[in-house]
Amino acid sequence: MSTNKNNLFSNLKFDFPAGLVVYLVALPLCLGVALASTGRPDLLFSGIISGVVGGIVVGFLSGSALGVSGPAAGLVVIVLTAIETLGSFEAFLLAVVIAGAIQLLAGFMNAGIIGYYFPSSVIKGMLAAIGITLILKEIPHAFGYDADFMGDEAFSQKDGQNTLTEVYNSIRYSSAGAIIISIVSLGLLLLFDKPFMKRIELFKFLPGALFVVLTGILLNTLFSNFYPEIAMGGEHLVQLPVASSASEFFSFFKTPDFSAFNRVEIYTVAVTLAIVASLESLLSVEATDKLDPYKRNTPANRELKAQGIGNMISGLIGGLPITQVIVRSSANIESGGRTKMGTVIHGSILLLSAIFIPKYLNYIPLASLAAILLLVGYKLSKFSLYKGMYKLGKEQFFPFIVTVIAILSTDLLKGIAIGMLVAIYFILRKNYKHSYHYKKEEYKDGDVITIVLSEEVTFLNKGSIGLTLDHLPENSKVIIDGTKSLNIDYDVLEIIQEFKEHSAPMKNISVETIGIDSVAAVGGH
Repeated sequence: MSTNKNNLFSNLKFDFPAGLVVYLVALPLCLGVALASTGRPDLLFSGIISGVVGGIVVGFLSGSALGVSGPAAGLVVIVLTAIETLGSFEAFLLAVVIAGAIQLLAGFMNAGIIGYYFPSSVIKGMLAAIGITLILKEIPHAFGYDADFMGDEAFSQKDGQNTLTEVYNSIRYSSAGAIIISIVSLGLLLLFDKPFMKRIELFKFLPGALFVVLTGILLNTLFSNFYPEIAMGGEHLVQLPVASSASEFFSFFKTPDFSAFNRVEIYTVAVTLAIVASLESLLSVEATDKLDPYKRNTPANRELKAQGIGNMISGLIGGLPITQVIVRSSANIESGGRTKMGTVIHGSILLLSAIFIPKYLNYIPLASLAAILLLVGYKLSKFSLYKGMYKLGKEQFFPFIVTVIAILSTDLLKGIAIGMLVAIYFILRKNYKHSYHYKKEEYKDGDVITIVLSEEVTFLNKGSIGLTLDHLPENSKVIIDGTKSLNIDYDVLEIIQEFKEHSAPMKNISVETIGIDSVAAVGGH
């Protein structure tokens, strides 16, 4: 096994099969997100464009070794609403370009630091929730019920259905052909996961997902010839636009309407896109780094710059907004990817296949691809993850499980926001309790009470410290020790000073402060 993770080409035997799997996962997701975002079949190729740009451009520019970017389901509602508000897809493309420029500027302004403030419990909750969402959302496709677009993540759908009713409907309106293909596909994937299969040279380079897709095509062809009543067609297969000529192919690419440059709504949409896309990317970066077996850290500011340039290029040639996407990133990791070449390879295959073999891609049953995503979902949300989080205690488990439930019942960003609120509550609660150490010892003239302040004492500790000072016994001696503190907020210094000058003399308490003045000087107070 190669240990040089930084050499992009020394790991091609790992990155190529991983890139191929990511391509198979990304293809239907790009098309599904495009259809849901625009509501127009003639704009399906916009999803492929953003997938290609996310793979090749962002892949090369990003500092993420395993992150994969492309069109995101989390932006569907924003994009659909924006196109309606702006009146044309071309005007919307201008907003995408401006959003990319805002992201690029944010990267230079070091705004990526926001990504470091997402608690681990929330990120792990996000991964678990996405895993469960994948399973629930792909069950209908595995059963041959394709009413919702592949790649949807939200609980409530535009058609009035939701994740649970879709599962119920899929059981009622299932297709025997799809179920057979799904079961065979899952069986093949589980077989390819066995250690003995990985020792066969051919299967080290060609992933199980490729054989699953080829098997799905073969089975559906057999159904068409011998059992037409269970054969699948139309919406149950990949539906990539097929150009009859070079000129028609190039017509799939659109350019922004620069005449809309002076419209206020363009900038409103651009700012919204920049904020939401940046948050989704930073969240995915944190999650991908946690899944990375080599535990590499992605430079968050560089990621914002890469996403910004990617969105500018995508908008200029007719693509949808881009973010880093955890589903594709986790597929890359689970398939053994090691460097960013896996991401670039997926984007390159996406481009080449759209040019040269779109007709043949449209033979792929969605049931085969659903099986691949079902296994990705299972690996993201294994029982061992819940068990491990539970063992860490309630301060980690509660934000984790609340994040999972919130994402499943709303959508990714709302769920993360709810999980963050719970995590912040526990952080504040812990901070409130552990801002200082209270030590009382016997002294010949009475009690000596030592209060040792922690490294960081903020305004959040104001209440607990003030309460402790108020309940100190009369006629005692108090030492407030700030020698270990790197910073003490003015609010806390003010409380200590007021206690020393006013409250303490009234209770005949002798107060000695150590290291407080020096900290105040450093803090500029």
